[in-house]
Amino acid sequence: MKYFGEGLSEEHKALNQIIRKKQRTEEAIKIFLDIHKQLHRSNIKDREENETDRLFGDLKPWEYAVMPGREDETIAWVVWHIARIEDLTMGILAARGDQLFNEDWCRKINSPIKDTGNALSDEEIMAFSKQVNCQKLLDYRSAVGERTREIVSRFTFEDMKREVNQADLMKIQREGGVTLQKDSEWLLEFWGTKDVAGLLLMPPTRHVMLHLNDCCKWKEKIRTRTKFFLV
Repeated sequence: MKYFGEGLSEEHKALNQIIRKKQRTEEAIKIFLDIHKQLHRSNIKDREENETDRLFGDLKPWEYAVMPGREDETIAWVVWHIARIEDLTMGILAARGDQLFNEDWCRKINSPIKDTGNALSDEEIMAFSKQVNCQKLLDYRSAVGERTREIVSRFTFEDMKREVNQADLMKIQREGGVTLQKDSEWLLEFWGTKDVAGLLLMPPTRHVMLHLNDCCKWKEKIRTRTKFFLV
C-alpha cells in the first residue's frame, strides 16, 4: 500500500530510462534532484515544505523507538540506515571521496554503531533507537542530503558510466561502514555491481522511497494501535 511519495515511482522510471543516455545527462540530473529534494526535509536550503517534513515534523521522541509489528523496524533505525547508506555510497563510491560521518557526528547522535545497521537484531535495534539523539540524527541526514546534491550537480556523462571502484568498497569496510557479518557484508558485493548511474537509482532514491513509505505506515500504526511488538 502506498503511504508516501505519490508520483515518485513514475519520476524514478523516467530517470531510469534516460540516466545512461549521453545527450540527456543534464535532464537526468534535474530529475534526480527533483526526486531527491522530496525525500529530504525542507531545511535543506531553498525547499518548500514537503511530505518528508510532514512525516517527521510532529513525531514525538518515543515514536522513533517503537517496533509496531514483528516484521517491522523503528523509525529511528530507518533514519540512521538510509542516512548512512547515502553517505557511504555518495561520498565514497560515487564521488570517490570521503563520508561525512565522523567521531563528532557519532558523539552528537550518541550512536553505539558506525555501520548501516543491517545486521542488528530486533533487540539491538530497540536499544539503538532508545539511545540515539533523533534530532541530531535528522540533522546528520540533512547534511548528507545537501552534500549529495552538491556531488550530483557536478556529474558528467563520464561520471555516470563510471563503475564502482574496488578500493572504495574496501575503504567503506575499513572505516566501519559495513561489518563482516553476512547481513552487512553483502552490501559491498551489491554496490560493487553498479556504475554511478546505478548508485543514483538506488541508495539516495528508490531505497529511501521504500523506507519512508514504511515509516509513514508505522506512524499510522503507532497512532491507531495500543499494542506493539516492541516498545
